[in-house]
Amino acid sequence: MECLFCKIVNKEIPKEFLHEDEKVLAFYDIHPKAPTHILIIPREHIESIVHLKEEQGDILVKIFSTAKNIAENHKLKGYKLILNVGKEGGQVIDHLHLHLLGGWSNKEERSINV
Repeated sequence: MECLFCKIVNKEIPKEFLHEDEKVLAFYDIHPKAPTHILIIPREHIESIVHLKEEQGDILVKIFSTAKNIAENHKLKGYKLILNVGKEGGQVIDHLHLHLLGGWSNKEERSINV
């Protein structure tokens, strides 16, 4: 499979994980759009939210609860959670992933395109 995130999941591409469990992984984005920019991905290859089956809903719960825990651990007072869907929606890698962005000072710009 040519999916970049699947290669990370399979440890074909070395990455330091902020979180790793049986369902999801979290790591820093290599092209950060905020002082803190973390990606949270399922281990299972799901192309996008459009391809998520109802019986896979537990993956979304795990992704969002992981984002919440990471934000707390990073002491983020406010943050953005972004899911891009499809090329037209800005999704670059065809593997479901959540962007956790935060860490801005009060004066920094917060409009983000990821």
